[in-house]
This record gives sequence, structure tokens and C-alpha cells, in this order.
Amino acid sequence: MSADLPCYEVYAIRYARMPRKRRDNFIGGDLHDSDMPMDFFVWLLKSQDRTVLVDTGFNEATALQRKRELLRNPVDALTGLGVDPAQVSDVIITHLHYDHAGNLDRLPNAKFHIQDAEVEYATGRCMCFEPMRHAYNVEDVVTLVRRVYEDRVVFHDGDAVIAPGIELIRIGGHTKGLQSVRVNTQRGWVVLASDASHYYENMQNHRPFPIVFNVLEMLSGYARLESAAQSPQHIIPGHDPLVMQRYPQHPKDADTVLLHAEPLTHT
Repeated sequence: MSADLPCYEVYAIRYARMPRKRRDNFIGGDLHDSDMPMDFFVWLLKSQDRTVLVDTGFNEATALQRKRELLRNPVDALTGLGVDPAQVSDVIITHLHYDHAGNLDRLPNAKFHIQDAEVEYATGRCMCFEPMRHAYNVEDVVTLVRRVYEDRVVFHDGDAVIAPGIELIRIGGHTKGLQSVRVNTQRGWVVLASDASHYYENMQNHRPFPIVFNVLEMLSGYARLESAAQSPQHIIPGHDPLVMQRYPQHPKDADTVLLHAEPLTHT
């Protein structure tokens, strides 16, 4: 922990899940055809003075459309953690894929932080091609544009400091403007990778996830995550169910774990 900076509590809130096979999660597939399911998270950062949400998940309509198992709307989950959505001052959108940028209309007082490159990508010529736009929901993108016209979007061009103790790391790779988040906690600097690494295994074995804009940036991003964190145990992947096993459970929410606490295992 950096003593001269605010110390944040960091919560991983699981809101949905889906079955997958190992072959689905690595470029080139995998020799083993065993199950490797995916969890969906948003992340809540809390200090005495500030409440920040990292990503906003998706809603019931999107879950039905994409055949995902929605456990709860992630914005509704905030209430169970003692946070009124109207209290959220800032939302960091790591990227605009459907599972990270829905529900923007449900956070009435927040500023939305996003990379220039991500909005350019999600509204530009790359979206003329179905394989590149498949993971985007046009209504989410349009909602963000409406927030721009309401003066509620803060654009960033590269690494940035959102507030003391909260930093953005521009990674790219998975999408053109993907950003990860570095946050100061009682156990040191924790790095929320988001989709810079979907699973622990992607970054540990340098085996990229197959939805990717730039493979070189994705591979280079693993080293950036490592250099930004206190240790490998301080890096949190974006979709790995192992996160729920490695960190203490919130006493009032079985689908939320405490990332500011020491992990239960260092495996």
C-alpha cells in the first residue's frame, strides 16, 4: 500500500456465467476438450471519499439474446453492497464490448472514463465487418454517445490517473482501446486486467484469447500487467471463475469476493 494515497476496497461482483470449452479460450485451440467456463464480473472500488465502478455488465435482454446465464443485474448488486447507484461518481469502461458497457443509463450521476481509441474503434470503419462488431451491442455504443452529448464522458489517450490511487493502463490488444485499472489497496497495488487477460492461464502461459484486435498488443500487455502489479497474485483476470475461489467471500453476498484482502491461495 502507498501510505500517502487513499486506500480502496475492491470488490469483484460476479453477475453472469456461461459454459465454454478450453478450445474456445486460446488462439489455436487446445489439445484438451475439457470444460473451461466463463464468469462475468464488474468491479467496485470504494474509499472513504469516492465510489468508482469498473465496467457495467449487461442486462436481461442482452442475456437472452446472447444466451448467457444472468445471475443478477450488476447495477442492482451494488445496493446489496451498501451502494446506491446514484452515489457512483465515476465509471471506468475498460472497453465497449456488450458484457462491459451495458446499463449505462442506470448510473445517473457518473462520469464515464474511456480511451479515445475505443470509441473510434466502436464507431468507425472496423464495425463495417461483422466479426469485428460481433462483441459490441450497438445500443450500448449509442448510449455512450448520448452521454458524450451530455458532457458526461471523459476521454483518455493512454495511461492516466483518474483520482489519487486509481490509474488507467492503456493496453489495447483485445480491442483497440482496451484499458486495465491499477488501484491502491491495503495489500498493495491491485491490477484489474479486465480482458487484457480473460483467464489466469492466458497471461501465465502467454496463450492469447481468440477475440483480439492486435495479437502483439495482447501479448505485450501481459508484461505491462506484471510491471504494474505488486506480484502475480495482485493481477485479476477479467473472466476466470478461479477468482471466486482465490479470494474471501463478501459476508453478505456469495457472488462477490474481496480483492483488497489477501488471497486464500497463491496457486
